[in-house]
Amino acid sequence: MDLEIKATVKNKTCELVNLLVGVKKIGVEWVYKTKINESGEVDKCKACLVTKGYAQEHGIDYNEVFAPVARWDTIRMVLALAVQRSWLAL
Repeated sequence: MDLEIKATVKNKTCELVNLLVGVKKIGVEWVYKTKINESGEVDKCKACLVTKGYAQEHGIDYNEVFAPVARWDTIRMVLALAVQRSWLAL
């Protein structure tokens, strides 16, 4: 957990702020995973802090969702269009 917290601070992926008046806080929990290498030995132990988003209600606690993740089928489709239409990379 300490390594994950240090990495979060170092990479500036989030910041600690004061809770605004009237805003409901969201709980968090640690998720642990043990990574095993090819020979079956423990390679490393990972810890990840995740939010309990299931406690939120759309329209009350949040209005929109943004996840900066591209699906592989979307990437393949765009690449196929680029080849088919001879698009150039800039």
